[in-house]
Amino acid sequence: MSTTIPETHEDLLSAPNFVTVVTVMPSGQPQASVLWSSFDGEHIVLNTARGRQKDRNIHANTHVTVLAVDHEDPYRWIEVRGVVDEITEEGALDHINSLSLSYRGYEDYYKNMPQLRGVEQRMIFKIKPTHINTGG
Repeated sequence: MSTTIPETHEDLLSAPNFVTVVTVMPSGQPQASVLWSSFDGEHIVLNTARGRQKDRNIHANTHVTVLAVDHEDPYRWIEVRGVVDEITEEGALDHINSLSLSYRGYEDYYKNMPQLRGVEQRMIFKIKPTHINTGG
């Protein structure tokens, strides 16, 4: 059981692949969200707005699972179980703008949602892998 993301699957944790992030609701029910992600060589890096369900869930229970499936070959995938070991607002707006450029082709995340600019507080969650499964 490795806790290092294999080089063969690193690309699945960044654009243009979407990841499914599973957190745990207060009731114990799993909750899944489709997100953009990046990989910094050690952590899976996610970005969300303060107050969303996954934010509340992660603050209550830092254990998460991330599933990424290759958009070109659905039999190639990576499941990462891990722990959010860093939560920060620092650099979060720059990070979401970088993700927007990678996933949508334009740097301003709020380009099509100007009503949310300055209203949402962006947050970064860094996930440290504790268990990895791969396929393909």
